[in-house]
Amino acid sequence: MKLFSYSSCSTCRKAINWLKSNDIDFELMDILKNPPSKEMFVSAKEVYGDRKFLLNTTGAIYRSIGAEAVKKMSNNEFFENLHNEPRLIKRPFLYKDTNCLLVGFKVDKWVEKLL
Repeated sequence: MKLFSYSSCSTCRKAINWLKSNDIDFELMDILKNPPSKEMFVSAKEVYGDRKFLLNTTGAIYRSIGAEAVKKMSNNEFFENLHNEPRLIKRPFLYKDTNCLLVGFKVDKWVEKLL
């Protein structure tokens, strides 16, 4: 299981602490140096039903691109942008397999999927 995280992200730190406190093994990945693969994004879109749930909409990169420009992107362009500019990705991004992945940190969702 891989946890893609950003060191200065407080939500990521909460997720890391939660995983450790529940004795769940994971591989910590720096999301800026080793972003999730496009295949992981495709799986996440299928699980969440809409690609908007993969976006860090509060970040400066997203705001500089603009919501309308993002909406107009093809899926291929969208996933390519996420991979090339990982600050666009909602964090943390946890990937276990194509059916078990979590975007963002909501304790109830993490309990449901991981405990």
